[in-house]
Amino acid sequence: MNGAESMLQTLINNGVEVCFANPGTSEMHMVAAMGKSDEVRSVLCLFEGVCSGAADGYGRMAGKPASTLLHLGPGLSNASANLHNAKKAGSPVINLVGDHATYHKQYNAPLTSDILSLAKPVSDWLQVAASAAELPSSAADAVYAANTKPGQVATLIVPADAAWDSSTNPVEVQPRPAIPQVTNQAVTEAVQLLTNSEPSILFLGNMALTERALELADQIVQATGAKLLSDTFIPRLARGEGRCSIERLGYFAEQAEEQVAGIKQWVMVGTKAPVAFFAYPGKASELYPENSTLHTLAQVNEDAENALQKLVDELDANTFAPRMNVKNIPEPGAGELDPVSLANSFAHYLPRDAIVVDEGATAGGLCAPFSESAERHDWLGLTGGSIGYGLPAAIGAAIACPDRKVVCIHGDGGAMYTIQSLWTMAREQLDICVIILANRKYQILQIELSRVGAESVNEKTLEMMDLGNPDIDFVQIALGMGVQATRAETAEQFNQLYGDAMEGTGPYLIEAAMP
Repeated sequence: MNGAESMLQTLINNGVEVCFANPGTSEMHMVAAMGKSDEVRSVLCLFEGVCSGAADGYGRMAGKPASTLLHLGPGLSNASANLHNAKKAGSPVINLVGDHATYHKQYNAPLTSDILSLAKPVSDWLQVAASAAELPSSAADAVYAANTKPGQVATLIVPADAAWDSSTNPVEVQPRPAIPQVTNQAVTEAVQLLTNSEPSILFLGNMALTERALELADQIVQATGAKLLSDTFIPRLARGEGRCSIERLGYFAEQAEEQVAGIKQWVMVGTKAPVAFFAYPGKASELYPENSTLHTLAQVNEDAENALQKLVDELDANTFAPRMNVKNIPEPGAGELDPVSLANSFAHYLPRDAIVVDEGATAGGLCAPFSESAERHDWLGLTGGSIGYGLPAAIGAAIACPDRKVVCIHGDGGAMYTIQSLWTMAREQLDICVIILANRKYQILQIELSRVGAESVNEKTLEMMDLGNPDIDFVQIALGMGVQATRAETAEQFNQLYGDAMEGTGPYLIEAAMP
């Protein structure tokens, strides 16, 4: 058994079932090992950023890591933007990065690079397999690291000779890392703050956004009068009928300041105190009032559900029944297809237990509030702000949950970053409906242009944010990659196409013409 075969079996033994791959010559022995195995699903992606985004979406929904297979430093670099998002999401991801054979590195061949330096910014755990004998144990360590809560990006660099040389036996199943528990002191301090009559916020993120965690949080705010808020960009949120509602902190600082005006105390669960997405001239970076009291009940890596349960018990909040959303589905939109009519239709036809992957940016901003009481569903957000995550994450979510419809809301500009995803959707026949919000511009940049106080705005400036001349034809692009696609010009056309897509199966793209 060579190193690649023993490594792969180690990954399989420890729960890795999927590999999103864009391999090259250095990875051929790993490709051959996958070809001989019936226990791992290899998914070919045409760009490394699709591999990493798909692994992110898979990890969020499966609760365990998939692997990527990447070609040397340039392949890892291409994957980095969506690895950044995965790291911010706390997604479990294992990167297998091929490298030149150890004895070949001295020659500085054209693809030689400093992979370690490239990997560090987007990895929580990083190791080079020194030899074929060490490769299986390194793979086991990578799985352990990736499964460290809430999830970590683990990068294993595999020299080609470590893959092809004879190796040791695969590592058998290893225990998963235990999740740290919060201290009694953290609970006591939270109780003191929430019962001292000062205006307070219970601020949730990451592992505090499960269905059960939201129920506990709702009991707490009923008992204390605290306001309930979540991070703006969330890895995964349980929403819809039968789930408890939570308000998300606004993206723009002006929105957030209004939401938290008068608040004096923050109790954070699974997150940190909020800061602005960007700096703006003359404005504070912190999104909490000056002199606020900040207390962390549960760190991002700690057991948020258990922490909230302890808080419920200490507050005697079990007497309050969680307030679940009652189904209230809006009527579908009519007339002009705009953000309001699209959001109404999106919520109206959304099927039960759908997975929504949101990179809708400005034109899709109303889809979340309008679907608050729609059929129950999960919502995946753009955690790291690096656009082009939506289409790949939809791939990963669909593979993790093949019995659930995936709906990807995507801005047209961001979609072009990883448009190769459509080919993989068609190849794997994934049940994904992609809604491209085609307003022919980077609208968020047009908004930010004035907010940052930029001067000398002229026609040349605005051209840098215009996606027309020529218009991008997403229908033709999708058809060329094997995905059925149609363009909707009116709300009625969108309703017909979207409604049919929710009833059918397989990949489908709707280009929604937006103002």
